[in-house]
Amino acid sequence: MSKVETIYLKDYKAAKFKITNCDLVFELFEEYTQVTNMMHIVKADKNSKDIVLNSIELELTELYLNDSKLDDSRYVISENSLIVLDVPDEFKLIIINRIYPQLNSELEGLYKSGNIFCTQNEPEGFRRITPYLDRPDIMAVFKTTVVADRQRYPILLSNGNTATNFKLDDGRHGITWDDPHPKPSYLFALVAGDLGVVKDQFTTISGKLVRLNIYTDKGNESKCTHAMKSLKEAMVWDEEKYGREYDLSLYNIVAVDSFNMGAMENKGLNIFNSAYVLADEDTATDANFMGIQSVIAHEYFHNWTGNRITCRDWFQLTLKEGLTVFRDECFSADLNSREVQRIEDVKALRDRQFVEDASPTAHPIQPDSYMAINNFYTSTVYEKGAEIIRMIYTLLGEENYRKATDLYFDTFDGQAVRTDDFLWAMSEASKGNGIDLKAFENWYHQSGTPKLHVDENFVNGEYKLTLTQEVPSAVDGTEQKPYYYPLKIALLNDKGDEVIVKTLIVSKAKEEFVFKIDAKPFLSINRDFSAPVIIEHSDSHYGFLMKHDKNSFVRYESTQSFGVSTIEAMMTGDDIDEEYVRAFGHILDSDVDLSYKALLLELPGVSTIMQRQVQVDFEPIYKAKEKLAKHLAITYKDKLMKIYSQYHKPTCKDINPKSIGERSIKNRCIKLLCALESDEIIDIANKQYSDSLTMTDRVVALDILENISAEYAEAALSDFYGKYSDDTLVMNKYFSILAASHREGTLQRVISLQSDDAYNDIVPNSVRSLIGVFARNYKHFHAKDGSGYKFVIDKIIYIDKINPQMASGLAGAFKIYEKLNPQNKKVMKIELDRVVSTHSISKNVYEIVSKIIKKQP
Repeated sequence: MSKVETIYLKDYKAAKFKITNCDLVFELFEEYTQVTNMMHIVKADKNSKDIVLNSIELELTELYLNDSKLDDSRYVISENSLIVLDVPDEFKLIIINRIYPQLNSELEGLYKSGNIFCTQNEPEGFRRITPYLDRPDIMAVFKTTVVADRQRYPILLSNGNTATNFKLDDGRHGITWDDPHPKPSYLFALVAGDLGVVKDQFTTISGKLVRLNIYTDKGNESKCTHAMKSLKEAMVWDEEKYGREYDLSLYNIVAVDSFNMGAMENKGLNIFNSAYVLADEDTATDANFMGIQSVIAHEYFHNWTGNRITCRDWFQLTLKEGLTVFRDECFSADLNSREVQRIEDVKALRDRQFVEDASPTAHPIQPDSYMAINNFYTSTVYEKGAEIIRMIYTLLGEENYRKATDLYFDTFDGQAVRTDDFLWAMSEASKGNGIDLKAFENWYHQSGTPKLHVDENFVNGEYKLTLTQEVPSAVDGTEQKPYYYPLKIALLNDKGDEVIVKTLIVSKAKEEFVFKIDAKPFLSINRDFSAPVIIEHSDSHYGFLMKHDKNSFVRYESTQSFGVSTIEAMMTGDDIDEEYVRAFGHILDSDVDLSYKALLLELPGVSTIMQRQVQVDFEPIYKAKEKLAKHLAITYKDKLMKIYSQYHKPTCKDINPKSIGERSIKNRCIKLLCALESDEIIDIANKQYSDSLTMTDRVVALDILENISAEYAEAALSDFYGKYSDDTLVMNKYFSILAASHREGTLQRVISLQSDDAYNDIVPNSVRSLIGVFARNYKHFHAKDGSGYKFVIDKIIYIDKINPQMASGLAGAFKIYEKLNPQNKKVMKIELDRVVSTHSISKNVYEIVSKIIKKQP
């Protein structure tokens, strides 16, 4: 491919022009859309002569400067810009151009999702709509008029509050929207369609009435109830926890099927992937309900952490995303089980971000360069960014953290700022309490996951804890500095009582902490996962902590670590560790929250074990894990069956903590029992599929049948398909079950499923559910003959022509390349070389793959 430009943070320069107001008129037609863009522009740099506006594939109709029409001698159109020559210090610029939303398969800018016009402008989609200074530090007041056919598009939406409605004689109509709050172009939104709506209202803490609307395809209105409930809960929570009140009289959400991301926080008009809005007990799992609650809240919280205060440039992306993820995690913890939420957050971090941190694509939460900014909407920027905010919260304490965020909002409201500005506010609140946030800044600028080596010594009533940081080098080999972070610990006596509970500050490459204590204690370390580090501890007493630790995270961590060490020993030929088996039985008998208990009984995932391997070979991992699962199922069959029978309530459809917990624990039991592959378990799974009224239970049953009984699976899956073939979101579950299957022939079935009427390469959810899930199916994706790699690379090259952002997301599955065994590495390299040698490949995909194989651009 042609030379790819790398963008560097060090090259940032303030804009030479400012746009104060932008009035837009969209005339929507089936064949094209005409955009009229009227901007009031002021020179920030008086020495500038020409204004360079970002633009892609511009089809210019007319151009006016202060009402004078310009001929082509006064402007230059290039591939990525419109340059207007010799402009005055202050002026009005009117641009009339034509775009083709119905042909836009990249789903950036203005496009059509089915029969709905909608937009996605973060990070750089607005330039596909009309020429603009398309960067987050240009904040203007927008007024938008949308005109369309009244019958086809009765609903016309944009940012802000409704100003005027009007009808035209030709069967068309229009609405003008005013947004009083200055915003960058990436927060602009437009929707037009024939939509159903669910309406509600919310009264803010100051007594202001806000109208709430959720728009969706007609017929789906009943599936918006949970989303609306979640929105109102988020509005209350943000007032109570952060003192943040909503600032418009209207809050609209629109659900669309074709969307690259989960959702978008456009001011006053959130556009959502329908998967994060639509749910009922028949079509959505418990995890879907929890996901909707979280994402609805996340986008609402962005109103202050992202919209009112936004990023100066895209290198500051974690400023809004890391902070907002932390906020939505705390919201979910407050509304549900705090211990379960924390564990789920850490599981997600380790499954995605730790893998990224260990790969050639590792980057700090504030990167210093990129080729395609879309590639940095990563787990590092989001989830690791949230962990870093959490550490600040821990260091400051709840009261000082609230003072710091209040200062941040008061100081920077209405501005585009940097992570340094956020850290300034945090530092102001921490003055006088011994917290060094200057040293903490390494978390923003260094990559990789640090390790902490733990050594203990006890002599004559003195317990010495020695901590040694192991900080990985950056991807380019640069040595990195030690980190500064809080480390929650406890010292337990032999009964499990907490003798000492303390938050240590780790700040040096090596340091010692000394405690006076009567007897040698048991160490409970990194409680609540207080820091995103890997603990290396040879004397961990996992069995004791599994039974006795009162910290829910360390108890979970101990069960996982003991499971990992047991499986690793089996991979080298050792017998199953019966101490682990007995500790597992203790958990089965324990009286704890059922959702939490289900997590404690979960065997370590393949990804968890893989990350600890110097050289990864998936076959021995699967073999050992399957052997351990079968041994546990045989040993505890009666107990597992008893728990299953106690909590299996097929007619219960309630979505509350008690019912969700009951489904979680009995489904954990039946999934473990399926290792027996017996007729009895097949019959139980088949009956669960037939009798249960919740999608949660049916999906678990289908997954079990698909993996242990081809005959029963075929019948059940055929029944499922017949019931739900017209429901796009449910069909995505169908594709995922088949793509994740461990049975032989999975790749061939995935290839065949691409011809199914319910599958569509243009719809991101569809691609993620089939191709994306297969790429996470370690057993078949990593087949020794390279067939899985070849299939996914073929799809990446093909989809890249349709939607580069979707294709680069699939390329992330290859980040493990460097750690693979020689055979897998060899066949993967052949396929990756095909990508970088493809002349037409996008910069999105090229950036990911070239980093994986360390090819220079």
